[in-house]
Amino acid sequence: MHSLLISAPAAAIPVHVVSAANWPALQDQLSPANRSFALAQGFAARAGQHCLLPDPQGALAAVLLGIDAAGRRPDPFAAGRLAALLPASDYALSGEIGDPALAALSWLLHGYRFDRYRKPSPARARLALPEGVDGEEISLIADSAMLARDLVNTPASELGPGEIEAAIRGLATECGATVASIIGDDLIARNFPMIHAVGRASTRAPRLVDLVWGDPAHTKVTLVGKGVAFDTGGLNLKPDASMLLMKKDMGGAAAAIAAARMIMLAKLPVRLRLLVPAVENSVSGNSFRPGDVLSSRKGLSVEIGNTDAEGRLILADALALADEEAPALLIDFATLTGAARTALGPELPPFYTHDETLAAGIAQLGIAVNDPVWRLPLWPPYDGLLDSKIADVNHISGGGMAGSVTAALFLNRFVEKTKSYVHFDIYAWNPSTKPGRPEGGECQGARLIHALVKRLYPRS
Repeated sequence: MHSLLISAPAAAIPVHVVSAANWPALQDQLSPANRSFALAQGFAARAGQHCLLPDPQGALAAVLLGIDAAGRRPDPFAAGRLAALLPASDYALSGEIGDPALAALSWLLHGYRFDRYRKPSPARARLALPEGVDGEEISLIADSAMLARDLVNTPASELGPGEIEAAIRGLATECGATVASIIGDDLIARNFPMIHAVGRASTRAPRLVDLVWGDPAHTKVTLVGKGVAFDTGGLNLKPDASMLLMKKDMGGAAAAIAAARMIMLAKLPVRLRLLVPAVENSVSGNSFRPGDVLSSRKGLSVEIGNTDAEGRLILADALALADEEAPALLIDFATLTGAARTALGPELPPFYTHDETLAAGIAQLGIAVNDPVWRLPLWPPYDGLLDSKIADVNHISGGGMAGSVTAALFLNRFVEKTKSYVHFDIYAWNPSTKPGRPEGGECQGARLIHALVKRLYPRS
């Protein structure tokens, strides 16, 4: 079980989670001194408010946490913020905690620290496992999400294509999977020309990493993650501000790795495949150029409209490989477009699929596990925006509109045999700290997909 969880709440300090409506009733249960203290502190149970209540000797006796959101749905992760605010001790939630599993998960997720380059954090606040919550399951989910965050937060100087492969090989060892990789010029020989073209300018060789796990007789589920270790933009060089966070351009790979870990360690009855094209989009004399025409694994010729739209190129080759064995479910994660952020912001990734039943399930589960997403359309009339005068397709649209949609439509051309295909255009970063989501690298979509696969293919 996770180090921030304890199983025995007997000596834990109570944390009273309370809304404004129920605050008067809770006041009656407090000692006169604590009631006066809380009111003097201005505690009114508003969302984000907390108050530490002392005992007569001045030690911490209890904590109040407000969740009232002025008529809006309380944040299921509200309790998590206390993991970074309370002094080191053991705590137990009570009152209006909502979904206890999400409350406990938020505590673990908010307690995450990226300490690779600084002194480790001192002892921290631990949470007593709420009744009825599976501590092993939420620990598995939290640890997988933290693995993804660590990968995203690691600077590109120490996380290139080879290190992404090493992370996947470590996952395979942990979970009993097999891994193969195709590296450098072997990508040309094995017909992955677009992965090679995007990564060939870097001194760190491009590669396709292929993990397989599970009984071959089980339903095939395949995850694909965009693994651009760093994106300069190539010859269409990014400006300084846009390049600053490009260590996170492998956030799709990180999310796919996290989802794969959750599925494998939960021993869900699927035959899982994880494909990660891992490259660095650099600048050198052999960089691919705007106006070039690339061949693809699927056989489509692709005109390059902008070298800064490299992610969809490497995904296209990987998706074509995945599609060749016609899995029942194919999912890709990618930090693909700024247009997605313009449309929905950093917290709500869009997803695309033709499967109406699957789309409804994804939307519902996103809310249920507090890993929200929003469906955008694979709008057929916009397919014409990808027309090329010299190739089968241009990989970007001719104008500045619907950029996330046209990127999804481009990827959709490389998937034909798969029963159900879903594309997630994620951000993989928290610009500011919110409950359960500290500033920095984020694992978006993985918890949702774990829940989806668990629902579709439950253990007997």
